[in-house]
Amino acid sequence: MAQNIYITAMGPGSGKSVVALGFTEMLSARLQRVGFFRPIIRSAAEPDPQIELMRERYQLALGYEQMHGPTAEEVTALIAHGAHEEIEKRVLEAFRELERRCDFVVCEGSDFVGAMPALDFDLNANLANQLGCPVLVVVNGAGSVDVVEEVQLARELLARRDCTLFGVIVNRVPADTVAEVERRLAPNTGEEWVYVMPENAELGYPSVGEVQAALGASTLLCGEGMLERDVRGVRVAAMSAEHFIDDLKDGELVLVPADRSDILVACLACSLSPAFPAICGLLLTGGYPLSPSVRRLLATAPFPLLQTDQPTYAAAGAIAAVTPVLRAGNERRIATALGVFERSVDKTELQMRFMVKRPERMTPSMFEYELIERAKAARRHIVLPEGEDERVLRAADILLRRGVVALTLLGDAAAVRARAAALGLDLGGATILDPVSAPQREHYGSVYHELRKHKGMTEELAYDQLGDPTYFGTMMVHLGDVDGMVSGAAHTTGDTIRPAFEFIKSRPGVSVVSSVFFMCLSDRVLVYGDCAVNPKPDSQQLADIAISSADTAAAFGIAPRIAMLSYATGDSAKGEQVDAVREATEIVRRMRGDLKVDGPIQYDAAVDASVAKLKMPDSEVAGNATVFIFPDLDTGNVAYKAVQRSSGAVAIGPVLQGLRKPVNDLSRGCAVTDIVNTVAITAIQAQES
Repeated sequence: MAQNIYITAMGPGSGKSVVALGFTEMLSARLQRVGFFRPIIRSAAEPDPQIELMRERYQLALGYEQMHGPTAEEVTALIAHGAHEEIEKRVLEAFRELERRCDFVVCEGSDFVGAMPALDFDLNANLANQLGCPVLVVVNGAGSVDVVEEVQLARELLARRDCTLFGVIVNRVPADTVAEVERRLAPNTGEEWVYVMPENAELGYPSVGEVQAALGASTLLCGEGMLERDVRGVRVAAMSAEHFIDDLKDGELVLVPADRSDILVACLACSLSPAFPAICGLLLTGGYPLSPSVRRLLATAPFPLLQTDQPTYAAAGAIAAVTPVLRAGNERRIATALGVFERSVDKTELQMRFMVKRPERMTPSMFEYELIERAKAARRHIVLPEGEDERVLRAADILLRRGVVALTLLGDAAAVRARAAALGLDLGGATILDPVSAPQREHYGSVYHELRKHKGMTEELAYDQLGDPTYFGTMMVHLGDVDGMVSGAAHTTGDTIRPAFEFIKSRPGVSVVSSVFFMCLSDRVLVYGDCAVNPKPDSQQLADIAISSADTAAAFGIAPRIAMLSYATGDSAKGEQVDAVREATEIVRRMRGDLKVDGPIQYDAAVDASVAKLKMPDSEVAGNATVFIFPDLDTGNVAYKAVQRSSGAVAIGPVLQGLRKPVNDLSRGCAVTDIVNTVAITAIQAQES
């Protein structure tokens, strides 16, 4: 069973960092203590971006200094003095210290920064042996080199150095030749596996932020997330405005002196009009001052405004040399990289080779990974009614890049596309519908009229109501045109769930529709219910909420142990409220003898083993609860927000349970990640409905 892996390459530009990210993502879903190690880093002057990415994304409880060996400068000096053993000693000492604290360590080799790539390959092969790691070698398939010969050469070189070869990934293969390369490699596959990953042009685009850092440019104007936009091309504006507009393309970074106000105004006008391309940013060159009036005008621009003292063509040359890097915080690039990796490799085969089993305790990283994986396993179609909300658009972009679901966005199509283009997002894989003008509106209106005419609904009112995106989206779910809906980023919970209550309704056998939040704490995921829907449930409803919440927990890989919460534990107090919780607990036991449930119980006794030992020593739930049922909406809503804000927990939800088809709500303060996770949850519910 492999406990570590060493990922190296045959030369520069292979994309091994994408492979290292994919492996770490996969392992973090199965292991609680995954480590990441760079035997050699480029420089001590600035943090290694790959280490910083892994530390932040996977919340590794490791210091930066614990995750790397010497710098490239130190290694070069040691090689010059013939001190190869000192290199090995320093790398091995750092690695062993890290290994003791981890269940598995992913090592990513050097970046071929030396003058002789072959020397780097030898060094990485030797270090892999010293560390006792099997080698995963990444071959660059983008060039004119014969890929089959390159794979065979990698095998031979590693065999000569007595390395254990875990596998080969041929990366950056032109997409239209992937099948041919796989066919040619098939007869040459040995005991190790070989996978082929296609080239993805977007991973080769530097971001605006990377360009800014490389040029040392200052930021004059910049909104949130704008520095993450891809620079898909560089446009030097040296012509009149009309000719400039004729040749402009989406995603270009425009380089222009600050005194060319005609070009600056043209860039703003193009980005605000759906009929013209949207640039990714403006770089003012030459050191000319920007006039106050033009600056006020550009304050409304949906793109970043940078400035450098370099001449225009010198700046253009410097941009051409910028190498894009995977960095923490750039969720779009990370989603693109993971999408390429996950579509290209067989993760089940890899997990079997590592003998990595699913753990009993679910951590937040594991939970979020499994959400995405399960949603992708049987893709469903989800509608997002708030198609003009920036957070929704950013989430849609990430979901499409990773291939999680099919999407329909509701809103004015031209406005949605223009907004997406202005944000530098790619929504080409989504369907965009305007409920006001959609051809389905008349049919949906007639169905709604039939469903609600006993309540006084007229045909005219029904038609008008279906112009509302939330009603339109819910009707899409009801009629099976999509599989589920997620809304609430810009609407109240009532606005989101009212249409679902009107005509989707509850599943047979479910007496009350309720909700849960998945509370992602630092080391576990808990389920809180009901914190969003039912103000004052009676004992029967409370029992139904508990059963539904337990089933939801189990459906998402969390072993349900239900704590029926109250202000008292066991028989320590009596009163109307605590007696209602006690009765609800007995109802759950009668209805579902298979469930572990206890109550009434205080929160501290439910989560703290030492308190549980004093207050409820014989309970299977006390001190170990995973599902928490609050006695009323006031208590539940206050509690989840208090935990979320005071502990930094991520609250995913409210997830509705009990409906015939999945419709889920968002908090109006939700982040992009919350939307991504809720869409994945909705897709999984749709798989099971």
